[in-house]
Amino acid sequence: MSNRKNSVLDGLLGDNTVFSGLMVISPVIVCGDTIANALAVIYAFSAITFLSVMINSFVPKKLPYTVKIIIYTLVSSLIYIPVRSAAVHFFPDVVERLGIYFMLLAVNSLIVVQSEAKFFKMKRGKMVLSLIFYILGFDAVMLITAFVRELLAYGTVYGRIVDANTLIGGLGMPFGGFILLGVFCGIYRSIRAAIRHENNGAGGDGDVSDS
Repeated sequence: MSNRKNSVLDGLLGDNTVFSGLMVISPVIVCGDTIANALAVIYAFSAITFLSVMINSFVPKKLPYTVKIIIYTLVSSLIYIPVRSAAVHFFPDVVERLGIYFMLLAVNSLIVVQSEAKFFKMKRGKMVLSLIFYILGFDAVMLITAFVRELLAYGTVYGRIVDANTLIGGLGMPFGGFILLGVFCGIYRSIRAAIRHENNGAGGDGDVSDS
């Protein structure tokens, strides 16, 4: 039961898409400088990824790998159209500012890579839960990173000015986001390694990312 639970929770804890797999990092680095931007990306990423993977799960597994990848990409591109239309309504300024990085969400690695490598090898119920936690894992990283960068770079939280004594303007730039994300990755991996070491010492299997 423990192994099954860990496998379902992988995307949020043991095998976070951004911190562990270093996937879908461009939107976090480039777009995650304010909470408003983060919310727009979270909405689009969550909607496109969930709907695409669920629809793509019905694609016949016997088709050649290349054909399946093309179908997955076409499906996510079609889903992107209404998702972007809704995003323009709710986040008009943000969508234009994010530009091509918003479009790239339609071909993110959870759809193109993880679908075949992980999700479609699971039973459907387990696949849905695992997919949700992988999406939540990205969403959490995006939101936390955006909060820290907006606070320290601009002295605001969701556009509202707060009493910040020291501002680090570089955090609002892509290179600042890259550095901060690197620090977060280091902290995450250190904590994960410590937990695995503790589990091994307690007689557990110590592996929280195997599926």
